[in-house]
Parts: sequence; C-alpha cells; structure tokens
Amino acid sequence: MSAALLVLADGRFPAGGHAHSGGAEAAVKAGRVTDGASLEAFCRGRLHTAGLTAAGLAAAAAAGIDPLDLDAAADARTPSPALRAAARRLGRQLMRAARAAWPSPELDALAAALPRGAHQPVVLGLVARSAGLGPSAAAYAAAYEAVSGPATAVVRLLSLDPFEATAVLARLAPELDDVAARAAEAALRALDEGTDALPAPAAPLLDITAEQHAAWPVRLFAT
Repeated sequence: MSAALLVLADGRFPAGGHAHSGGAEAAVKAGRVTDGASLEAFCRGRLHTAGLTAAGLAAAAAAGIDPLDLDAAADARTPSPALRAAARRLGRQLMRAARAAWPSPELDALAAALPRGAHQPVVLGLVARSAGLGPSAAAYAAAYEAVSGPATAVVRLLSLDPFEATAVLARLAPELDDVAARAAEAALRALDEGTDALPAPAAPLLDITAEQHAAWPVRLFAT
C-alpha cells in the first residue's frame, strides 16, 4: 500500500463526502438508527451492498477497465435517480480535487467525456490509478468510505459519542477486509469477462429512502 491511499481515504480530502450521510439521515429519522448497535447494523448492511458495489467499480477502474463502460455499469447498479445524481456530483467534486493532487491524461479524458461528472466510485478508482495505487487499494478506499461516512454523520445527527462510532468502524474492519478482497478479485475477473463480473448486490431500502430524503424540504445532509 502507498501513502497515497491515506491521502485519498482521509476525510479531510476535499471531495465533498462530508455533505453526505449515505442514507444515515433517513435511517435516523425513521428510527432505524438510534445508538451504536443500530449504527453498526446499518453500516454492516451498507458495506455488503452499496459498499461492495462501489468497491468493485473502483477496483475495476484502478485495474484499467474503460471508465465509460464502468460508468454505464454504475448507472445500471443505481436504480435511484437521487443516488445517481448524487454519485455524479460527488464524482465531479472528487475529479476537481484529484486533478490538482494527481494530474493525469486519464483523469483529463474522463472529465472531458463526462463534464457533468462520472459516478464517484469510477472516479475514485481512476484517481487511485493516477496516484499509483492498484485495485485492492481502490477497493479499500471505496469500502471504507461506505461505512465511515454514515458513522461520522450519525455522530452529528444523534450527538453519538465519537468513540462509540469509531468502535463501530473498528469492529467492522474484518468485514471491510473481506469486501475489499472480493471487490478486487471481481475487478480482475472483469478484465476478461467484462463488467457483468462486478458485484451488484441490491439495497432496496437505501434506494427508497434516498428518494424520500431528496424530497424533504429541510435536511442536514445532501443524501
């Protein structure tokens, strides 16, 4: 692993993720996340669904698969219009930060091809590639983001003890290892088999609540 992974996964990297709760805000309002234990259950479910999907896309982009093909695959794996729009906004913001940190012709080409933004996991994987990282590192960055974002958001939403939120992430670490490994393995298969080899687990409740959340007149987070 390179130190570039630490920079990329740092919550202070200006990629816009701090404005998104990953569905946690809607889960808190619905009463499904109320404490550390329910946060852990929420993050575990997100890790093995949306997190695995994102990790697979990121790993595939880092492996060198055509990012336009991956962007289409990401669209197919994101049934919620609100989440598709958010993924492209985040991808655009990440692209801006990454082109300053690790400029590369591949990033320039993707930005020119999709000026409104590619899906964030695809951009993340291409950024990892530009930073000299491989599929495994890209998968780790995506998987960690899938759980760290909601955990940080719930600290703000519930005034949850940040030590408790950090303990949730620590307990999920072995599962995060497994998700990253599965995603990287799938990305390597996709080099020969195409994007259908990438993970596509469903998270219908996240999709439904994302659409509901997008219609709220007042909310703390964008998603």
